[in-house]
Amino acid sequence: MKLISICPSNTELVAYLGLTSTLIGVDDFSDWPEDIQGLPRLGPDLKIDMDKVEELQPDLVLASLSVPGMERNIEELKKRNIPFVIVPNPKTLSEVGESLLVVGEATNTIERAKLLFEKYNQLLDTYHSLSKKVEKPKTIYWEWWAKPIFTPGATNWLTEISELAGGKNVFQDKTQASVQTDWEEVKRRNPDIICIIWVGVQTEKVNPKVILKRPDSRQMDAIKNNQLYILEESLFCRPSPRLLLGLNKIACILHPSIFPPFVENHDSLLEEGCKL
Repeated sequence: MKLISICPSNTELVAYLGLTSTLIGVDDFSDWPEDIQGLPRLGPDLKIDMDKVEELQPDLVLASLSVPGMERNIEELKKRNIPFVIVPNPKTLSEVGESLLVVGEATNTIERAKLLFEKYNQLLDTYHSLSKKVEKPKTIYWEWWAKPIFTPGATNWLTEISELAGGKNVFQDKTQASVQTDWEEVKRRNPDIICIIWVGVQTEKVNPKVILKRPDSRQMDAIKNNQLYILEESLFCRPSPRLLLGLNKIACILHPSIFPPFVENHDSLLEEGCKL
């Protein structure tokens, strides 16, 4: 089966299912795993070059509606009679795991998908149990866009990740998945931890001075206690099983005596016999 993925989270789902070698093209933002680097690039996920997609003659295109504007891709695939499946847009960590089953069913790898799904849920259960050992959860401010400021609200997997890591999203009182706010409100909430994960921006390109130059930022507890972290948005902002790596990383930062250490390039879902 010749596959094309037109968003990073779908490419990652393909990799977990052991199907990377069947990919014949990906969107510009797909950056994991490393062995996709030489594949034809089909444009950014909102402006996929459908002429290139058609030329590659895929057996199946893995599409998504995770970002507003992706509807255009679906319409064009339909118009050209290119076979595709829409991977659902998950809102919770459980739904992220279920995406493995969707892609597994579409690519005839359902047995592997079921095994991964079971292991994925076991890892979530482990973190749920460990989080109960935390006596005092730490408050976290997540920033995924700077101008204007956007942060996750209650109906967002980052709020779940916060809780499983022994923390609390300071904007979890807002019901929406993504909340537009301002720096005055962030300061008022005075989080213990500040985590910067600007969507689509690589970690090395995020300048912490942008935060430190904001009015009275150095008076905040997180800054005074050196608890400002620039984290990989790819581990926190994409609906793929790699969110478990993000969970591992933030949990280790918050409560290193309770949660397992974060080890670079160590993925419990992919490594046989790997246990927490």
